[in-house]
Amino acid sequence: MTVLEQLAATIAARKGADPESSWTSKLLAKGPEKCAEKFGEEAIEAIIEAVKGDRERLASEAADVLYHLLVMLAARDVALADVLAELDRRAGTSGIAEKAGRG
Repeated sequence: MTVLEQLAATIAARKGADPESSWTSKLLAKGPEKCAEKFGEEAIEAIIEAVKGDRERLASEAADVLYHLLVMLAARDVALADVLAELDRRAGTSGIAEKAGRG
């Protein structure tokens, strides 16, 4: 099991738990919209660090982005396995061709 799969499993286990028991439970209890908002905030922080060129801070913010992405997915009952399956489906396909196929 990868670290992302472990994290997704931990997030799933915290869904429906007492919001006072963990940050993840608290986020999920606030609903999908708040989870999406928090993901967006973290993505902006990662962008800022990417522009600054601070590799260590970017790695830290990227970890926050991945965590909040998984929380947002869990809030909408989208499994990491579904996302990974979609990436697998796209593997070997040109990005240009894949985008054109979405039409």
